Amino acid sequence: MGTTGADGGDTRPLSHRIVILPHAIDPQRADRLVADLRERAEADPSEGSAAVLDLIASDARLSAFLGAVMANSAYLRDLCLIRPERLGRILTARPEAFIAATIAAGRAAREDSEAELMRRLRHLKQELALCLGLADIAGAVDLDVVTRGLAEFADAALTAAIRFCLRDLAQRGRFEITDPDQPEVGSGLIVLAMGKHGAFELNYSSDIDLIVFYDPAITPLRGGAEAPVEFVRLTKRFVKIMQERTGDGYVFRTDLRLRPDPGATPVAMSVPAALAYYEALGQNWERAALIKARPCAGDLAAGDAFLHEIVPFIWRKYLDFAAIADVHSIKRQIHMHKGHGKIAVAGHNVKLGRGGIREVEFFVQTQQLIAGGRNPDLRGRRTLDMLQRLVAAGWIEEEARSDLEAAYRFLRSVEHRIQMLNDEQTHLLPQDEEGLTRVAYLCGFEDRPAFEARLLFHLQRVQRHYAELFEDEPELASDMGNLVFTGDDDDPDTLQTLWSLGYRQPSEAAKIIKAWHFGRYPAMRSTKARERLTELHPVLISALAETDNADAALRAFDAFLARLPAGVQLFSLLRSNPHLLHMLATVMGSAPRLAETVARRVHVLDAVLDPAFYGSMPSLVEFRTGLDLTLAQARHYEEALDRARIFTQEQQFLVGLRLLSDTLSGDQVGYALARLAEVVVDRILTQVEAHVGASHGKVAGGQHAVIAMGKLGGEEMTATSDLDLILLYDVPGDATQSDGARPLPVSQYYIRLTQRLVTALSAQTAEGTLYEVDFRLRPSGNAGPLATSLLAFETYQKTEAWTWEHMALTRGRVIAASSPDFAERVTRFLHETLRQPRDRAKVALDVAAMRARIEKEKGTRDIWDLKQVAGGLVDIEFIAQFLQLVEGDRHPQILAQNTGEVLARALDAGLLDADTAGPLSAALRLYHRLTQVLRMTLAGSFKVAEAPRGVVDLLLHASSAPDLGRLELELAETQQRVRQIFETLVGPVVLPEALEA
Repeated sequence: MGTTGADGGDTRPLSHRIVILPHAIDPQRADRLVADLRERAEADPSEGSAAVLDLIASDARLSAFLGAVMANSAYLRDLCLIRPERLGRILTARPEAFIAATIAAGRAAREDSEAELMRRLRHLKQELALCLGLADIAGAVDLDVVTRGLAEFADAALTAAIRFCLRDLAQRGRFEITDPDQPEVGSGLIVLAMGKHGAFELNYSSDIDLIVFYDPAITPLRGGAEAPVEFVRLTKRFVKIMQERTGDGYVFRTDLRLRPDPGATPVAMSVPAALAYYEALGQNWERAALIKARPCAGDLAAGDAFLHEIVPFIWRKYLDFAAIADVHSIKRQIHMHKGHGKIAVAGHNVKLGRGGIREVEFFVQTQQLIAGGRNPDLRGRRTLDMLQRLVAAGWIEEEARSDLEAAYRFLRSVEHRIQMLNDEQTHLLPQDEEGLTRVAYLCGFEDRPAFEARLLFHLQRVQRHYAELFEDEPELASDMGNLVFTGDDDDPDTLQTLWSLGYRQPSEAAKIIKAWHFGRYPAMRSTKARERLTELHPVLISALAETDNADAALRAFDAFLARLPAGVQLFSLLRSNPHLLHMLATVMGSAPRLAETVARRVHVLDAVLDPAFYGSMPSLVEFRTGLDLTLAQARHYEEALDRARIFTQEQQFLVGLRLLSDTLSGDQVGYALARLAEVVVDRILTQVEAHVGASHGKVAGGQHAVIAMGKLGGEEMTATSDLDLILLYDVPGDATQSDGARPLPVSQYYIRLTQRLVTALSAQTAEGTLYEVDFRLRPSGNAGPLATSLLAFETYQKTEAWTWEHMALTRGRVIAASSPDFAERVTRFLHETLRQPRDRAKVALDVAAMRARIEKEKGTRDIWDLKQVAGGLVDIEFIAQFLQLVEGDRHPQILAQNTGEVLARALDAGLLDADTAGPLSAALRLYHRLTQVLRMTLAGSFKVAEAPRGVVDLLLHASSAPDLGRLELELAETQQRVRQIFETLVGPVVLPEALEA
């Protein structure tokens, strides 16, 4: 029997088309997962489940394939195990046919209620995701099948959602339907797919970018319905159908921010308003974005007519200097946003990083904008198609096309594997070796080094071609329009320029800028400073305009200037480093806390000039090397402390910038800040030892170690976290005192050492403070000695410690020690303590009582108090600590300092089921991401009514929520769910009667 159909395609089912057999990160776990799949299939009488059993039994290669996929990808594992019958249908179908049928089913979905439609579309998306994921990893289909399948399903789901909304509108007497089966035809509702969606290039966990318009001249409203009201409501409703997270997940996260002036316009705009905007105010980046625009749902004919109308905006007639300058301007804007620098592997952003997917796309789009006005063949949407046409048109060489196509296909496959791990919209390669190995295996490589070599090969080729394209790019000039700030009266053309750039209060903006030249601020008192700032005007005003709120960013920059002692050096620096200026503008617009840091410590900007900033996040070794270099330049102890503060402030600021620029996720921020803190503590301890030793010597044979507890111990630090520390020591039996010029008894020596460490870390110097330090978790708290002997610590933990102290101990880890042997000894004791058998009921009562006591003292109903609110972070942390205390003896593999890691290990150990671990892990990730944004950007508590828009946008991005109202609803529901789980696992949160009394 042949395997090729009439259309030339492979007719075999997916189970017979496995070309690539990935390795499993954990072969034993892979076998267990296959066994689990078999058990679940045996419990299900459906044909699909029977097919799974037959295939596993008869095809060892398929069994190994499924085990490897499930072991490497948590998301695909869940999709396989939840419904084995679905897996059976996918494996026994031709992938292309299954994809087409799923898309058709999505388009035809016509349920009776919104909830039923949402459920149906989500189930279909799961089927598509599983089919595409398995077929992609197996090498059964190519990249085009995957990306087009996702984009066409997005079109289909949008169509089904819009049809439901229009039929409902008609039932309420506010809309006239001509064709009940296709109510969108002639509706005047235009939905444009943008970006990768528009080009049929969606990635595996992609958002969809949409612009929604309506044509009031043709929309058949009735019953007094008003188009602006009805179409805004309708848009919000179909977006909710698409992206609201339910128990079945979501269909696609939906982003409407590519519409004209999204901060000031409704989610659905009229066609006349949109045309007026693009004619008068359209920006360069919008020209680039509209290259890929495609009517994807709604009234397709109206959408085509609209795109035809704006052809002159996108495609310029002549290849003149102004057009080329526009193109270079777009390039700089994108370059500033994405960051650049050396190519890396761990933590590298395969989309936005140097040599990444964005550079291939921009390589194509730039030349399309230059030449597409005169050559309609270059106006296509798909990147690979346009590479071929650029060769045909003589714009690029065949070598460039071949290199870039190969790199694009490879990088897109890597991007998909990253997203398959946890169904997250991320483009960052994992930082850790295990995560990288998972991606390498899913890509079909034998080992991680081979994957890394191939990745670097492609990244370097892309970087070379991209750099050659812009090697002669001109300076960014003030060709944006008039920028005149002299005289008493406002220049009308300058106000128009400011308005077109995005300043919605141009008169106020002009007033602020004029005021700089009156020398009212210390930084502006010299003529040279004012001259430098005048030179800076075009790039400064443009950079501030590119933030989420140009007016707020300008006011923040004005406050920054008011506090600067001098300006010439900074203005010269910003003039010659546009990327630094853009970073500063982003801070001013989105992060008041970081803006305050810059105003107080301008030198933190120096670190942004280091090319290393644009690579991956520094590792523990790189933090250590950097701090060692700066400490080596100190001439004395006090200078060393100042240098440590400068280094730490710079690195904390850079972590914040990475969060703002989306090159570091909220989950990674806690890890990065913890790594920085432990390096600082370790190196400061070394400085303190030498300082104390100069007066008091050392204790012969003495050993000591610093244990990190709390957020530092759990690698979940925020920008405002204290350091919870314990210092332990041990000395030989015959040691009584130190050997210096002013000897101290042993206990006093280590207390002095600890006091000096606390002071070194927390004291205010000319360069500020490092960290607030808390030693209250030591035995007996503040009543006990500041430093504790290891023997006393061990005795206390075995005989006197309260349950809450053992809870705290679950996060303990050694971060600095006088020797590796002593660090190992302390670590071993911590592990042994947590493995002691305990009375589960007693521990549960103690943990619940502890939570109740905290709630009584610090309880709140503010859902934004993510730590203390009922069902917040404390609940999840206490669940993880409870599980470790009561299960540590029988399941020591669950012991870990990081809360998320504990939950994952508890799931693997069978101590939590997926219905419990899943919501807890999801809640933990949500809380951490939101907390990192809030701590990094705001100095005080978060008040919704007072929050800067930039901060709100960061919160929405971190949570993938469409608006603040939806996010608050999700938070409330999440907190309620977490509290329910807490009470199920631990018990009710009530104080014992004795404590109540």
